[in-house]
Amino acid sequence: MVQRVATVAFEGIDARAVDVQVQVAPGLPAFNIVGLPDKAVSEAKERVRAALVASGLGLPARRITVNLAPADLPKEGSHYDLPIALGLMTAIGAIPPDAISGFTVLGELGLDGSIAPVAGVLPAAIGANARGQGLICPEACGPEAAWASPEIEIIAARSLIQLANHFRGTQVLSRPRPKIREIDGVPLDLADIKGQESAKRALEVAAAGGHNLVMVGPPGSGKSMLAARLPSILPPLSPAELLEVSMIASVAGEIEGGALTNKRPFRAPHHSASMPALVGGGLRARPGEISLAHNGVLFLDEMPEFTAQVLDSLRQPLETGEVAIARVNHRITYPARFMLVAAMNPCRCGRASDAGFACKRGPNPRCAAEYQGKLSGPLLDRIDLHIEVPAVTAADLILPAPTEGSREVAARVARARDIQAQRYAALGMPHIRCNAQASGPMLEDIAKADNAGITLLRDAAEQMHLSARGYHRVLRVARTLADLDGADKVGRVHLAEALSYRAMADEVRRAA
Repeated sequence: MVQRVATVAFEGIDARAVDVQVQVAPGLPAFNIVGLPDKAVSEAKERVRAALVASGLGLPARRITVNLAPADLPKEGSHYDLPIALGLMTAIGAIPPDAISGFTVLGELGLDGSIAPVAGVLPAAIGANARGQGLICPEACGPEAAWASPEIEIIAARSLIQLANHFRGTQVLSRPRPKIREIDGVPLDLADIKGQESAKRALEVAAAGGHNLVMVGPPGSGKSMLAARLPSILPPLSPAELLEVSMIASVAGEIEGGALTNKRPFRAPHHSASMPALVGGGLRARPGEISLAHNGVLFLDEMPEFTAQVLDSLRQPLETGEVAIARVNHRITYPARFMLVAAMNPCRCGRASDAGFACKRGPNPRCAAEYQGKLSGPLLDRIDLHIEVPAVTAADLILPAPTEGSREVAARVARARDIQAQRYAALGMPHIRCNAQASGPMLEDIAKADNAGITLLRDAAEQMHLSARGYHRVLRVARTLADLDGADKVGRVHLAEALSYRAMADEVRRAA
C-alpha cells in the first residue's frame, strides 16, 4: 500500500504542489528516493533513518521507495525530510493513516529527531490555504505561516515525538500566532543631517513618487547618510506589499524567528557583487538583491565601481518591475519593483568639484565626465533625479540641528502617496501605487501641463536632447511635485524643477 503526503516545490515565490508517495514492499532492504531529487533530497534518507531511530522507531527490513511526483519537476532543498518521515511513520503504523491527510508538510530533520526551520514556509502556507489544506511545519516557522490566513490549521512542532503525540491525542499543539519583528536600535532621522537642503528636497521627491535617484558629490558630503535615512520617510508597507515582500524574504530564508516587519526593505550590496548576487540566479535560482529590495530601496554606493555588466543588468528590471532568470532546465520570474538610489564621487579622487583644484589627468570637467562615463547612457536615462551633493562646510556643522525631521517629511510623503493611490484607483488601476509606475500614455492625461509649461517642456526637450523615456520621466517627476503641492494640474514651476533634476546628466554628456 502506498502512503501519500502533500508537500511543495518552489518555483520563484510560487509553491507548486508535490505528492510524496511512500511504499514499503517485500524485498531486499533498500531505501530509494526517485523523482528528480537533488543532493539535499537524496541525502534525506540518512537524516530520516537517524531521526526515526532517535524517536524510538526503526525502519522495517523491507524495500522502501519514495516517489516525488510529478517526477519531471526538479526537487531541491531539505524541506522534504519531514513529509518523507511522516509517510514512513504512517506506513509502519506509528501514527494513524488519516492523521496527515489534508495537510501540506515541510521541514528539515535533525539526527536527534528535531525539526529544523526551512525557507519558503509562507508561500507554502498560502498555497496550502488556497487548496483548502492545513500546514505542518517546524515550530520556529509557525508564526510566519500564521500570516497566511487566520483560518488555516497549522501544526508547528519541535520534534517527531511531539507530532506523534499530537496525532495520538496525548499532547495538543496550539496554533502559533503571527509575530512582528521589533526594530532594533535608534531609528535614523533626517534631522541628523546638517545642511544639504536641496538634497533633502530631492530625497523627499523621490520618496513621494517612487523615483530613482543618483547623488554625485565629494567624499564625506553625506550621500550615504541621506540614502540610509530614505526608509524613515517612506510610508509603511500596505498589506498587499507586505505579503509580496515577505514571500520573497521567505523563499530566500531571510525571515528570522517567523517574525515579519512592515518596514520597507533597504538593500545596500557591496560594489564587488556579482550579477547573480544582484539580479538573482545561482544553482537554485535564488532571488537577488533587486528582488529582496522589492517595494523598497536598492542603494548602490560608489556606483561606477560596480562592473558595467552588473549595472546594465538593472535596465530591464527598472522598466518592467520584474526579473526573469532563465536557465537550461527552468525559468523563474521574481518581482523586482524597487527604488534605485545611487551615490558616486564626481571623479576617481573625488575632488573635481573642489574650488581651485586642478586634476592631473586633465581639465576637471573632462576628468569627471570620463569617470562618470563608466555608467551607460541607457541606465542613466532610467534615473529620474540627478543631483549634486556639495561638501558640507564647518559653518554648516556648527549650526544647530534642523527643526524638521523625518516625521514631518514622512507626513508630506504619505499625503502625496495617498493622492496617487486614489488617482490610479479611480482610473481602474489599483495595482499602480505611485507615479513612477505610471505608463507613458497615462502620463499624457494625468500630467498634462498648461500652455506655459508645454512651451518650457518643448524648448527644454530640444536643448537637453531628451529621449522619449527621458521626456516621460520628467512628466512623472513633475506630477509628483504637483502632488506634493496638492495641485490638480502640473504647472510651469513643477516642470522647471523636474527638468533641473536632469540638467546634471545633460552637462556630463556634453563634457564627455
